[in-house]
Amino acid sequence: ATSPLTAVFSLSRSLLAAALLYGFCLGAIKTPWPEQHVPVLFSVFCGLLVALSYHLSRQSSDPTVLWSLIRSKVFPELEERSLETARAEPPDPLPDKMRQSVREVLHSDLVMCVVIAVLTFAISASTVFIALKSVLGFVLYALAGAVGFFTHYLLPQLRKQLPWFCLSQPVLKPLEYSQYEVRGAAQVMWFEKLYAGLQCVEKYLIYPAVVLNALTVDAYAVVSHPDKFCLYCRALLMTVAGLKLLRSAFCCPPQQYLTLAFTVLLFHFDYPRLSQGFLLDYFLMSLLCSKLWDLLYKLRFVLTYIAPWQITWGSAFHAFAQPFAVPHSAMLFVQALLSALFSTPLNPLLGSAVFIMSYARPLKFWERDYNTKRVDHSNTRLVTQLDRNPGADDNNLNSIFYEHLTRSLQHTLCGDLVLGRWGNYSPGDCFVLASDYLNALVHLIEVGNGLVTFQLRGLEFRGTYCQQREVEAITEGVEEDEGCCCCEPGHLPRVLSFNAAFGQRWLAWEVTASKYVLEGYSISDNNAASMLQVFDLRKILITYYVKSIIYYVSRSPKLEAWLSHEGITTALRPVRAPGYADSDPTFSLSVDEDYDLRLSGLSLPSFCAVHLEWIQYCASRRGQPVDQDWNSPLVTLCFGLCVLGRRALGTASHSMSASLEPFLYGLHALFKGDFRITSPRDEWVFADMDLLHRVVAPGVRMALKLHQDHFTSPDEYEEPAALYDAIAANEERLVISHEGDPAWRSAILSNTPSLLALRHVLDDASDEYKIIMLNRRHLSFRVIKVNRECVRGLWAGQQQELVFLRNRNPERGSIQNAKQALRNMINSSCDQPLGYPIYVSPLTTSLAGSHPQLRALWGGPVSLGAIARWLLHSWERLHKGCGAGCNSGGNVDDSDCGGGGGLTSLSNNPPLAQPTPENTAGGGDQPLPPGPGWGPRPSLSGSGDGRPPPLLQWPPPRLPGPSPASPAPTEGPRPSRPPGPGLLSSEGPSGKWTLGVRKGLGGSEGEPASGSPKGSTPKSQAPLDLSLSPDISTNASPPRAAQDISCLDSSAPESGTPTGAPGDWPVPAEERESPAAQPLLEHQY
Repeated sequence: ATSPLTAVFSLSRSLLAAALLYGFCLGAIKTPWPEQHVPVLFSVFCGLLVALSYHLSRQSSDPTVLWSLIRSKVFPELEERSLETARAEPPDPLPDKMRQSVREVLHSDLVMCVVIAVLTFAISASTVFIALKSVLGFVLYALAGAVGFFTHYLLPQLRKQLPWFCLSQPVLKPLEYSQYEVRGAAQVMWFEKLYAGLQCVEKYLIYPAVVLNALTVDAYAVVSHPDKFCLYCRALLMTVAGLKLLRSAFCCPPQQYLTLAFTVLLFHFDYPRLSQGFLLDYFLMSLLCSKLWDLLYKLRFVLTYIAPWQITWGSAFHAFAQPFAVPHSAMLFVQALLSALFSTPLNPLLGSAVFIMSYARPLKFWERDYNTKRVDHSNTRLVTQLDRNPGADDNNLNSIFYEHLTRSLQHTLCGDLVLGRWGNYSPGDCFVLASDYLNALVHLIEVGNGLVTFQLRGLEFRGTYCQQREVEAITEGVEEDEGCCCCEPGHLPRVLSFNAAFGQRWLAWEVTASKYVLEGYSISDNNAASMLQVFDLRKILITYYVKSIIYYVSRSPKLEAWLSHEGITTALRPVRAPGYADSDPTFSLSVDEDYDLRLSGLSLPSFCAVHLEWIQYCASRRGQPVDQDWNSPLVTLCFGLCVLGRRALGTASHSMSASLEPFLYGLHALFKGDFRITSPRDEWVFADMDLLHRVVAPGVRMALKLHQDHFTSPDEYEEPAALYDAIAANEERLVISHEGDPAWRSAILSNTPSLLALRHVLDDASDEYKIIMLNRRHLSFRVIKVNRECVRGLWAGQQQELVFLRNRNPERGSIQNAKQALRNMINSSCDQPLGYPIYVSPLTTSLAGSHPQLRALWGGPVSLGAIARWLLHSWERLHKGCGAGCNSGGNVDDSDCGGGGGLTSLSNNPPLAQPTPENTAGGGDQPLPPGPGWGPRPSLSGSGDGRPPPLLQWPPPRLPGPSPASPAPTEGPRPSRPPGPGLLSSEGPSGKWTLGVRKGLGGSEGEPASGSPKGSTPKSQAPLDLSLSPDISTNASPPRAAQDISCLDSSAPESGTPTGAPGDWPVPAEERESPAAQPLLEHQY
């Protein structure tokens, strides 16, 4: 449990299930059992036990999402009220996704629990466990041990980065292992499918059979000797043990095979007299093994931490405590036993080699419940945003990337664990994800059947010296080490050297995957000072600024309103006067391309000389025509806005200063939307604030992007068309925003492909401006599994040192780097103020159903709706198969054409010549030139469905019902080929054709087929638009030969596209030589 509320919820749920099962179990063992027979009540108990265990294993201990789903269905008015309060903030898709995932799980459990209960009841009632009790148990134990050893030991070792710490490369490599930079999502390998399949066999077949066998044998022994056992206690123990063992097998199978093996060895071979029935033996051994695992992890941590050849002394106390800890080794072992028994951390005192036992803590460890509280423009005062710029440090701005990483893990973590990409795992395990700049600690809090609850703790991008040394330790390879003691004899190919193998065994962590692929953002930051250092580069930025303003003016839907606005027109009328120039000191020849040197300012003629072509091009791309002359209102408005925008930039940059720092300050102020209109000549812009919000502000941001692109291809935007298309493309796929804007966070969490921002980094060491560019792509991480007792011990030691011992020294020895234990990284991930993570996620649940690859491998969730759709589809295919097989000799695949039958060729024949209405009426045959590929064919009814005309089967089958429009009768003998087995066919000059009969799901035998005068079209094949199809009169009498044919069935693939070139399609010799088949084509229409 992760909180008192979840503890009460989980306990209540388990007690309710145990109380329900207890009555069935007690009733089944109170009455005598017939010889070699299992009572129905006990079979019911077994079915309910397995079904309830499966359902409980699939549910999270946190009832928040479940309650949210119930509230949205039962109390919709409360949900509407909460939505109204949160409507002001950008929508977050996560709650809806979580509710949908929980809904899918509940729908699936509704079906699967019934199926599991029925199957378990049938198996238990079959008396197989009683009849084969002397043999079946050992067969199941051997099978579970063999499958478990192969699945959870051999396969994970072969997939590790350093298998058995002897080999230098994994034996089973993912497809991305040899790629320098991953280019897409990880591919599912055969051994991942094998691992997932074997886990399913374990969870759903082997261990339920083991528990059911033990239940049946123990219950039979209790019933056979009622005086030896207390029935009430025995029923309670059997119920609790069965629930616990089944839930453990469903939730965490990696450790079950060892528990089962120790149970068999201890109680069947070593101490059989102590056995109280295999079920209780297995239950007690599972409790004992969990404590033994804890003891093993603690001893590994202690021995690794105090090993004298690798301990790092962070302070003088460490050097003093090291020799005094050696005589107390026996006491240290006793402390380890007690801490394993009471599940308490064993922490080093002040980071030294002296260990003491702390108090008990849950798996979550920390008491605080984190919910992300962002600091942006939506929840801070305006004066704070403009003056102090809160959250402008790197850590606060970079925390959003860890939040996005948490969302990505929420979609894929559970599925990746099921596929074995992180190796073996259990509740409480800790992993470190390391990449070029992202370093996060992932703590598994709860592991269920198809769900994982985790917490992510993101570390600083630019960490301390100690953190960088530990990051180097987990990212550097040891394959090149050739040392053996004091010499370097080398090593065998793909095998570690002696020194490397020895060193890897004395670490509290191991690399489980070196190429773990996860979706995220690649971050590139460029120093803005280097891009705007000289005046020529600033001039390019100002030019793009002006052109971006003109673009947004021409694209605005309010342009007509602005051009007709009386206040704007009156204010801009003086600029058209001869000799007018705006001589503001912010304008300069060094940065303004359209500066009028003669008038010493910006004038309309000089503006038009540079930008009129661009204005006219933008106006021509606008849907509604607008006047584009040099003295038109459009040009005047563009001139006024461009002057206003440059004056605002100069005002924010302290106008007269020519240095770079004020210019960058002003550019950043405009980028975040701080426009300060100080000149009376610019007050006309207040007539409509959209002139600032929708034109000038996006112009600044787009200019920065265009200026950045200028460095890669300086001449790319010389042509107006190229520049216009580039701005339009950037506007569509790129989000350019200040990082304090709520839209920035919303865009990242909604997986926007690209983002750009101008960041002002202000801290003690630097004051600089950076252009941040984000691109969504798949990133490669190294997955490092850390000894969980090492993490818990170091966390407990930090809490003891800072809270109880009051050691506030920022350079204290307990946080100095220790590569063997990753001491600095683990201590940095503590809760604040003990550690300094830049992001701590709330407890997040990942479900297996949200993993796209696992969903494609196993299919979607089982539900009543999915079963109904599957049955409907199967029923349709059955009808189509019966129609095709009984009437035309085809198969199901040949007749699968959607909603109705059709006509297609059985062989790759050339397209027929398209008849025109004239030669159809006159009986002539005037071919038209065929089109490319599969040329258009005349349809039977003239509906243009693109199918070739058929040749009738001879003799045609007589079927009841009305007949569709059919080809005209022909006279004279028709050549025919004897039909093959189960297929009536006919040969003609265009190949072999069949007439099939199809009976749809809701149709009848006499229902017209697609291509009939009704004009119906198959659902799976879109009709072709054949402009040359003849118009068949509905008054034409149908031919006698086809009056009783109810529908036409296709016996070729649905696509209707033959393979090969038209000239390569074979024409049988009989068809070329047959003079009697041609009249049939002439009279089809």
